[in-house]
Amino acid sequence: MLAATTDLLRLLAVPALGWAAWRDVRTRRLPNRLWAPLVAIGLLTLAVDTVGHLPVTAVDDRLFFVRVGVSVLILIPLAYGLWWFGGFGGADAKALMTLAVLFPTYPVFYLPGAAYPLVASNLGVFSLTILTNAVLVGLAYPLYLGIRNALRGDFSPIMFVGRRTAVAALSAEHGRLFETTEGFTRHGLDIDALRMYLRWRGASLAALRADPERFRDPESVEGTHDPTDGAVDAGAVDAGGDAADSAVDAADSAVDAADPSTDPDFDADHDDPWAAERFLDDIDGSAYGTTPEGLREGLRVVTTRETVWLSPGVPFIVPVFLGLLIALTYGDLLFGLLRAVGAV
Repeated sequence: MLAATTDLLRLLAVPALGWAAWRDVRTRRLPNRLWAPLVAIGLLTLAVDTVGHLPVTAVDDRLFFVRVGVSVLILIPLAYGLWWFGGFGGADAKALMTLAVLFPTYPVFYLPGAAYPLVASNLGVFSLTILTNAVLVGLAYPLYLGIRNALRGDFSPIMFVGRRTAVAALSAEHGRLFETTEGFTRHGLDIDALRMYLRWRGASLAALRADPERFRDPESVEGTHDPTDGAVDAGAVDAGGDAADSAVDAADSAVDAADPSTDPDFDADHDDPWAAERFLDDIDGSAYGTTPEGLREGLRVVTTRETVWLSPGVPFIVPVFLGLLIALTYGDLLFGLLRAVGAV
């Protein structure tokens, strides 16, 4: 393969983002130290390429600086703004900002018989190509979910945005409950917040489900512990992932406990049921936006159901990584699609 030295250096982002996507799926946590070396490579390669376009005498030189300006001055603020307003996670925003520095313009890789990427957009800003590819890949995920659920016989109004999961396997899951005791919701309990609550009480999900009456009594809290940030232990990911489907199948034959929403006095016998307010007052910071009533409602669900509908909780860095791979090989998916239908 023939390519500029700077473009070959940029390829180091591929294994780094691949590892980041794998780790983010498993734990939803990425170390900040991941980004500094990639940003350093980006600044180094950008400096070398900038020197190569000085003095500015040709159209290609001017286009280079325009594309760098678009990548750095538009994509970086866009990623930061989306993180600020809650549209992105912190790691997702950092990944996009890093790619804006690493790939402001299209790289070129010469292999026998072809030069890659195959399809370049007219704008020529490679970081935007990665972003649009990632968005298109992300839009395909609901279709995958719908087909997966249909093949499993899990038909529901939310079958394109959620998946049915055994409650017993939630300790190794990420996402947010799509259920309350009264029906579906988009604002159910975050599973990371559930883990924080259990760790604060020094209890397991199995113990909670085995004796919910005791846990509902706030006086049962004898001592509290560090809630951590709710991340999944690596061992729990392995065990939970291997057993998740079989747990759902087993739960299909189980009879759920009585729905507490049918009892108008449910939780009314305690001033602070489940010690939810005490938990949220005791921790340092927020439990992913959880309110006392939201926590209580989630606890009712996980102690009275065998399966629940859960948001997939796939971090955006996964489609970003896939978007990078597609961009380096095929190129710009959106531009290719528009060109195919004659729109450009």
